[in-house]
Amino acid sequence: MVKKNACVFISGYGSNLKSLIKRSRDTNFPININLVVCNNLKANGVNHAKKNSIPFFIINTKKRNFENFILNELRKHNISLICLAGYMKILSKNFIRKFGKKIINIHPSLLPKYKGLNTYERVLKNKETKTGCTVHFVNENLDSGKSIVQKFFFINKKDKEQNLKIKTHKLEQNAFSEAIIKIFRYY
Repeated sequence: MVKKNACVFISGYGSNLKSLIKRSRDTNFPININLVVCNNLKANGVNHAKKNSIPFFIINTKKRNFENFILNELRKHNISLICLAGYMKILSKNFIRKFGKKIINIHPSLLPKYKGLNTYERVLKNKETKTGCTVHFVNENLDSGKSIVQKFFFINKKDKEQNLKIKTHKLEQNAFSEAIIKIFRYY
């Protein structure tokens, strides 16, 4: 199997990055993670890249032309897939068009419900009985791309935001890997 080069964009702890790195070590997994992009100087997730000798950079999204810098790095590393793993910055339409390849995102809800931020709070406020995560293709509209994989769990009446977050994170790690396998098998 010829693996594709992937880049993971993060903003925080990097639990999904860590999981994807581990999965990428499997010879049957379709990607190698060749680059990590982070937009937060304090993000612990870059330590996963350092520990695994994966090139990374921290981008200042307030600087002009930061997206062009990222696009140049993606070309240098021959990236075929971008995985947004808790990346808390919306990619511009221009960036999406210029990259021109597959970009996927993991979102902590059962899309199309609860696009955007404050997902767990809104799920509880609306007294949902189940929630989960969605891995979807990124398009030019927020959290609106075609769904690839969804995983769910039922909400316990005693669950608070933190419980939902922990349960969702557990689902995300399997969902992301499943979605990547599915992409290279069917898309």
